Amino acid sequence: MQIRLSRSPGERRVALLRDGALLAYRCERPARPDGVGDILRGRIAAAMPALAGAFVALPEGENGFLPESECEGRKLPPEGTILTLRVTRAGQGGKGPRLSARTPQSPGALALIARGPDAALRWAASHPEARIVTDEPGEAARLRGALGATRVLLHPEAFDSGLEDEVARLAEPVWDLAGGGRLIFSPLPALTAVDVDSGGADPREVNRRAIAEFARQLRLRDLAGPILLDLAGLSVKQRAALEPDLRSACGPDGLTQCLGLGPLGLFELRRARIHPPLHEVLADRALAAGLALLRQAMRESAASPGQRLALEAPPAILAALEALPGALAEFTERAGHPLALRPAPTPGIAHA
Repeated sequence: MQIRLSRSPGERRVALLRDGALLAYRCERPARPDGVGDILRGRIAAAMPALAGAFVALPEGENGFLPESECEGRKLPPEGTILTLRVTRAGQGGKGPRLSARTPQSPGALALIARGPDAALRWAASHPEARIVTDEPGEAARLRGALGATRVLLHPEAFDSGLEDEVARLAEPVWDLAGGGRLIFSPLPALTAVDVDSGGADPREVNRRAIAEFARQLRLRDLAGPILLDLAGLSVKQRAALEPDLRSACGPDGLTQCLGLGPLGLFELRRARIHPPLHEVLADRALAAGLALLRQAMRESAASPGQRLALEAPPAILAALEALPGALAEFTERAGHPLALRPAPTPGIAHA
């Protein structure tokens, strides 16, 4: 096992690999963490008996939800009580994070006490044999402080061209299958629909390949909630015969529950949500484009130290970068000079 972490201004991309194959992927914005694992103090704002829990006022004006099952003795404290809480699930769809009071209590006012671990630290804990490769000295120092010097390697190319290409494809809704056919992902607010398109190939072979890749893509994209899988062709009886393969492929994930074949001939699954899915992380297209340009600028700066660069892009992209705390300052610190910003219809990096 190996964990690869590529750090660029404003963004941290982390990949978990086994024998060179990509098993999991996270794209993180350190200035906007998803909050999972955070320890904080919140105040019970409103008990909701119908929901078997309570809304909780959190630091910085956010609200979360505390199920009564996550309270000591499965009993909610009175409204107004301040509790020490742990975030167990990131907020989603305009709803606040899910909370647990099953953590050591400490008195005090509403406050963030400690941030939860990022993906590299979580995976390092669950895979103690894995080495971590990163391309940024600051990340190397941080990880060595937490994990020890022997587990962390500083390398100028944490993501090689093959890995760069694979994670870039995860941003697209269509995934081409080796040997023909493709998976088409359609995330909706209430569910995710996944269609297998045979592309004219034998649907039996395409479906066999698609099931294994579908299970991997659920992990890579962090898809969650209700999921419908529509296989290519085949009668209902033939589809039902593939259910053991689907259950076997999804089993190692630990978060996915296969509910079986529904009346419409679609496989129904449910996957627990913990972190935001990748398509939500990348939903701000202007910011995603801007951070990709910062990655390019950082590479060009490393190749030509001392060369002053300018980022040319539409105003929406420049505004998104300026609104992300620390991203442009991080470029300045690493490159040794600020990145000039120039409004332009076509994005690109130019000499300043």
